[in-house]
Amino acid sequence: MSKIFKIVLILGGFFLLMVSCEKANTLSTKKVSSDSTEKEVDITPDVKMVLIKGGEYQPFYGTDSTLVKVENFLLDERPVTNAEFLDFVKKNPKWKRSNIKAIFADDTYLKDWQDDETLPKNADPNAAVTYVSWFAAKAYAKSAGKRLPTLDEWEYVAMADEESPNARNKPTYSSHLINLYNEKDRQKNKVKISAPNYYGIYNMFDLVWEWTDDFNSIMTTSDSRTAEFDDKGLFCASAATSTTDVLNYASFMRYAFRSSLKANYTVGNLGFRCAKDPSNTTK
Repeated sequence: MSKIFKIVLILGGFFLLMVSCEKANTLSTKKVSSDSTEKEVDITPDVKMVLIKGGEYQPFYGTDSTLVKVENFLLDERPVTNAEFLDFVKKNPKWKRSNIKAIFADDTYLKDWQDDETLPKNADPNAAVTYVSWFAAKAYAKSAGKRLPTLDEWEYVAMADEESPNARNKPTYSSHLINLYNEKDRQKNKVKISAPNYYGIYNMFDLVWEWTDDFNSIMTTSDSRTAEFDDKGLFCASAATSTTDVLNYASFMRYAFRSSLKANYTVGNLGFRCAKDPSNTTK
């Protein structure tokens, strides 16, 4: 009888421990969620948004017959600049370097800034901001009443050169982009110096890599049983991907780079631009 009583006590203690752990995890998740969704102070960056007419395109990943439909959307004509991000952190102090929580950015967040409100020495205020995490980019976009572009939206616009909306079949398209990617310190140049593409969008390739809202969710799912994506998948390194555009090495470089990222990473040549749904006219 005493053995049975001990077993009951052990099982009961184990059950209480599991419940306590679950409760702690739930509270922790709610705290992180609350911190990340806290309303940002509005900003009004002076940047033109271009209406991109949607359509279908064949992405770099997937099967040969894969076509992805992209709806109409608005896209900033250029990346977010140093000056604009400085205005954002001044109005939203929790995103200053000294205040940022480790879960939202690694230890190189805005590392080249001289202090919380001083841009890097000799940095051009009109150069693209870098060393910014996905969380910080999303918060900026939300503060501006916008969002980050999806991967498909970004790649849809990226197909264009100066003359046509889809230049991927041109022999010089990929080689030109690879040459741009290999330019040293290109991220330090001003925005809008180079010519815009077919849509009137500047600097898709010649300054910085750019965050997308679902930057590596194409590569991995949070639950292989349901094949559904959620934010947890954005913290995971990618699995393998099948490619449809094997000759487009520039696309491969972008997908490989994205697959190496986690949401709190910051990189010296990684910035972002914002997007918006055409019908979204309120913040």
